[in-house]
Amino acid sequence: MAQLAQADVGTRHKILDAAEVLFARRGFSGVGMREVADSAGLGKSSLFHHFETKVALYAAVVGRILDLIETRLLRALAQGGPPLQRFDRWLDTLIDALVEHPNSARLLLRSLFEDDDLTGESAEEQTVERVIDRIFSAASELLREGMESGLFRVASIPHTLQSLVGLMVYHFASGEFGEELLGQSVFAPNQVRKRKQEIKALLHHGLVAHGGAENS
Repeated sequence: MAQLAQADVGTRHKILDAAEVLFARRGFSGVGMREVADSAGLGKSSLFHHFETKVALYAAVVGRILDLIETRLLRALAQGGPPLQRFDRWLDTLIDALVEHPNSARLLLRSLFEDDDLTGESAEEQTVERVIDRIFSAASELLREGMESGLFRVASIPHTLQSLVGLMVYHFASGEFGEELLGQSVFAPNQVRKRKQEIKALLHHGLVAHGGAENS
């Protein structure tokens, strides 16, 4: 029984790995279940044994990425320190997670606007929404703490979160366009280091209150 359960887990991961690549490349509507099964080297019946609908599969793929990101972000925040130190650590952790799984950024970006066939009513989608809410709530609380302490200037938290999505998720989802601008892959180690530096410099200049850096 244990071997069967382990085989089931292995098959599920194989499906999720194959689906992640396909969904990141062509989005929810551009991928069929038969193609996912073929890519995973499985029969369609085996695929439906694990995921009854394409919505459930898509939500599982996105959810797996978000679970990993949430775990790492919460661990980073739990290390403590002043708001600016935790904020910088939060940025580094998110970037590292996106770089470690190159399909993640493009898939997450697609999931933000590909909602024609995704109503959000299924249990799987609602689970994903709760993870997203927790990630953004934790970031909001950190920003609010910095503003209330006087370290960060008072700014619109929702707009700041939108900017963070653009600065990080879009960048690593930009593909050939980003490579053309940089003259190198956005995932090249030196470019990743440069991205961290540039984002921090930009956000410190625009977010940190005058004199706040001395108190960080």
